[in-house]
Amino acid sequence: MDESDQNVRTFKELPEPALLGLRHREWRLIAIIIAIKALVFLFAGQSYQVLQNQRVVGLRGWLEIWNRWDAVNYQKLAQFGYSGTGELRPLLVFYPLYPWTVRLFAFVTRDYLVSAFVVSTLASLAAAIVLLRLVELDYSKELAQRAVWFLFIFPTSYFLHIGYTESLFLMLALSCVFAARKERWALAGLFGALSCLTRANGLVLIPALMVEAAHQYWTMRRWQWSWLWIAVVGLGFGGYLLINKFAAGEAFAFIAIRAEVFRISLAWPWTGVSDALGSMNRNPSQAEIIGMQEFLFIVLGFVCTLVSWVKLRPSYSVWITCSWLLVTSVSFVSSVPRYALTMFPIYILLAMLAARRVWLAIITFWSILYLSLFASLFAWGRWAF
Repeated sequence: MDESDQNVRTFKELPEPALLGLRHREWRLIAIIIAIKALVFLFAGQSYQVLQNQRVVGLRGWLEIWNRWDAVNYQKLAQFGYSGTGELRPLLVFYPLYPWTVRLFAFVTRDYLVSAFVVSTLASLAAAIVLLRLVELDYSKELAQRAVWFLFIFPTSYFLHIGYTESLFLMLALSCVFAARKERWALAGLFGALSCLTRANGLVLIPALMVEAAHQYWTMRRWQWSWLWIAVVGLGFGGYLLINKFAAGEAFAFIAIRAEVFRISLAWPWTGVSDALGSMNRNPSQAEIIGMQEFLFIVLGFVCTLVSWVKLRPSYSVWITCSWLLVTSVSFVSSVPRYALTMFPIYILLAMLAARRVWLAIITFWSILYLSLFASLFAWGRWAF
């Protein structure tokens, strides 16, 4: 190798210039994501105006059309907090970190609805960067960018942009896994605990981190006391139990409320799967959107779970396996397409498949088509997961 070749190689190995800790391509990625957000809001908002024959006025009006179902409940919690009695009692089934964060930002925005969108926007952008860097630990930059692309055009990715927990939870879960991969176990424990304060499936991080620690031990043959930080993850769930205890007098009050109000209880996975199949015939007018899509996303998650054990890191496989079981192990399944959004190994596998242009085109077309459909239905006030 001559001197000029050596200089070129050295130049290529230099780190990219960074602004606010972000590389140039990460800023480009953020710009693309903001453009996707704008297009989702524009398309769904205009379809709402045309098909509902109602005019949307002002920025708040455009936000209001997304303020439905759980989003309203999270804003109630942000404003009023938890209670074991009255109309707020059913809200004990919702975890606290997202409404707490919304309340914090509301001190600045003076508006809980606007605050919810600010939190989701910032969290979704952070999730994109963390996913990109996580995938780059094992794969090429191009594959990592495709993984982020598939996340943000996933059929239910509109939940990343509105007042739901998906963006915050995904950001925290990815940060937890990324910290563990970088052997920063104290941070992994902290992010894991915050994940447990955001969603129930934050508990899945415990077995995932244990498997990651075992994988690192198998690779390096070296014990690390810092792995004990994994135990901190459970403290987040403990905090949620304390909220139940103080509000309702019973640490596991949310279980009874869930069964009483939402008619959901634990069951074997095949119970939930057969329920999804049966629901296709209960209401023929909505069968394609609800029952069929629930079942199709159950199948998508199941196939990706199996493939992950062959193609991906063991800790990622544990994450998607336990997440899939958590979603399906109920008396009846609900919102599987939305819950699948946080199963991040799906996007890595899709990105690997999309190395061939034909699959890139097929997956992109399918994702954008159903993203448009589901987002429009949600904006119209129809149930869309």
